[in-house]
Amino acid sequence: MEYEDEPIPGLPGRLPPGEVIIWQGKPDWLGVARGVFHTRLVTIWFLIVAGMAFVGGGTGLVGALTTLGVAVLGLALLALLARLQAKSTIYTLTNKRVVLRFGVALPKCVNVPLSLVGRADAKPAGSGMVDVSLTPTVRFPLAYLQMWPHVRPWKFGSPQPMLRSVPEAFVPVLADALVKADPAKRAVENPDVETSDSLIGAAA
Repeated sequence: MEYEDEPIPGLPGRLPPGEVIIWQGKPDWLGVARGVFHTRLVTIWFLIVAGMAFVGGGTGLVGALTTLGVAVLGLALLALLARLQAKSTIYTLTNKRVVLRFGVALPKCVNVPLSLVGRADAKPAGSGMVDVSLTPTVRFPLAYLQMWPHVRPWKFGSPQPMLRSVPEAFVPVLADALVKADPAKRAVENPDVETSDSLIGAAA
């Protein structure tokens, strides 16, 4: 849902009785830059183009320097977009749901009840950060583009909300909340996260 007022930062309204905030945070903008805007791949591509211009092109050093100048401007723009995305985003975990508030031009708040999360998977995002995707047990009502970039890549037909570049310490907190929200679920270690507190899979 779109929102205009936040009585509690990151939430569309005040919490009902019995619901408490367990964790709240923002994505790491460097992780967003790498994972969403692929700044590393862009950097490698520009370096290859600059090298080709210097070695095999007719413009030589001037062409290579021009390419690198364009690369700096392009990467600066991507870094700015990543900062704006991270700054406009707040992830909130309560004992009942995960709330994703995001959007630079058109802010949204998306509620994901913990009782409807069949599985959560963590993927390393560098520098002690992870991307955490949530697999609902029912069809997610929002489209992929409505959730981007807070959605698991390439899952166009069955969008999965994703918390981008959050600390690894969030993993056991979410695992515990999922189990408590539905005791029938069991926490399963995720081999992709190299930490003793690794999540997650709460198998329905």
